[in-house]
Amino acid sequence: MRKFITAMMVAGATIVGGQAIAADMPYYPPIIEIPDVDYGVSGSFYLRGSAAGNLMWAREVNHPTAPGTPFLIDGFGYGYSVGAGFGYETGTGLRFDVTADYLSNEGMQTTIPASAAPALFPGVHKLSLRSTVLLANAYYDFGLGGGDYGAAGGMFGYVGAGAGVAFNDFITTGPAGAPPDTRTQNTSFAAAGMVGAGYDFGQVVADIGYRGLYINSLTNTVATAPYWIDHNWVHEVRGTVRYRFN
Repeated sequence: MRKFITAMMVAGATIVGGQAIAADMPYYPPIIEIPDVDYGVSGSFYLRGSAAGNLMWAREVNHPTAPGTPFLIDGFGYGYSVGAGFGYETGTGLRFDVTADYLSNEGMQTTIPASAAPALFPGVHKLSLRSTVLLANAYYDFGLGGGDYGAAGGMFGYVGAGAGVAFNDFITTGPAGAPPDTRTQNTSFAAAGMVGAGYDFGQVVADIGYRGLYINSLTNTVATAPYWIDHNWVHEVRGTVRYRFN
């Protein structure tokens, strides 16, 4: 009986002592990890820079000295463009910017037949063009690969359009015996349509795409060799890098 009482007292002391020790130990609450919040693309301003290779074509060239007898363009011109711009994206996929591009193109040509008026100097006539193109543009960006488009959202596609003005500086080189090259300037309405794809890294966005640039008219008003070329199309493969401010 005494052994049983002694064992019960030891057990009770152990329980009481254990509770006292446990009460003295510090309590550490569990660590709860809160995931980062993806706010998507917020509204932000950006700078952009572009470079492109281009191919230029128009349907025909008209000479007032041969009314009603347009001469078909029979050779593309080749060149490049570089540009910069400033814009704002709304965070909803829409973005807007203004751009200035320097465009260079060489070699678009027409062949005037021997049956044409002698003053037109039959043979191959080639165009050398330099233009400064100012456009206001709007775009819509959308996610690719099954995900929504967001900040640092990876692959995306875009479509866009723009309108503005082109300040043209051009020279036509004629065949042997033609008058010396004459430099001409004119100002024309310009517009563009864009489509492409890119990758959004967050602070920096890069894309590559197609731009169809429309220049309404190139007009040479020099009295010795007047002509006009309407509905000029410059087809570009264009790379662009954008840098967001925020």
